[in-house]
Amino acid sequence: MASSAKTPALDKPNPAEDWTVVLPRRGKQKRNFHKVIIHERQKQEQLWTPADIETNPERESKLMQKIQTCIRKLESSSFWLKFLDQLQTPEIFDRFLKAVGSEGKMQMVIYGIGSIESYEPPRLQLSLAILMKRMFSWIGEVEVFDPVISLAESKVLTALGCSVLTVNEQGRRQALRPTMFFMPHCDAELYENLLEENWRHDLLSNMTLFGNSFEAYEEHVSECKILRLADSRKHIIAIRQFVKELPIDSRKHIVAIRQFVKERSIDPFSDDLFRAFHGSSWHFFDIDPHSDLCDAKP
Repeated sequence: MASSAKTPALDKPNPAEDWTVVLPRRGKQKRNFHKVIIHERQKQEQLWTPADIETNPERESKLMQKIQTCIRKLESSSFWLKFLDQLQTPEIFDRFLKAVGSEGKMQMVIYGIGSIESYEPPRLQLSLAILMKRMFSWIGEVEVFDPVISLAESKVLTALGCSVLTVNEQGRRQALRPTMFFMPHCDAELYENLLEENWRHDLLSNMTLFGNSFEAYEEHVSECKILRLADSRKHIIAIRQFVKELPIDSRKHIVAIRQFVKERSIDPFSDDLFRAFHGSSWHFFDIDPHSDLCDAKP
């Protein structure tokens, strides 16, 4: 794969073209008298190019070395071995096979990875995704997006075999084919957008999600009893009855993380591995075609 991502430049907005007013046809003016206003700037804001466009071969090489080192450390850790063991249990692996179905491949979409150049937790999250891709032949193409990605990061991600999106989907990707959404520690808004965009049994059934615990969101909303908070998590709460959630933070994973810390004499309170994955769960959406999602819809 090429070592650079194509990122088309944005045209400068023309102030005179910021707003387009579409008037109703004459024959329909009595029935449709409201002006339909289309904000052209909204379309332009969906396109994305890196804000940080400073790069050079030395910077890219240093970042690649950081990531390769991170991959090796993770691959040799007890955490990865325990994570892999869990993935290959019938409870999880059979669900993956069912989701892949006749397609044979499941694409991976990584949202909200953060800066892989600046911080270790994002590098660990990316390393986990790469190791999964290497381990399982049924994982297909990998697409990545975070608005903070720099040009140097974009080039390195491409060199690692990932495609960097040039459109900020804001989580609104329809799962028209089997898709694993890899979203550890994303904002709740992204999960909400993703669920809202896929609120049909056929789309939800194509989805597998690795990210924050929906059960934890529901418990938090229940404890706080704040209407505004509940409204901002309404799809997450509504989908709970249709989701099989399997946390990775079981006792054996916590032991594995602590062992990883001990092996490298790292302060457990500042352990990057723990910060990268704690509170994460697998979410499988096994939706009965006869289920009435309208009854569950918030």
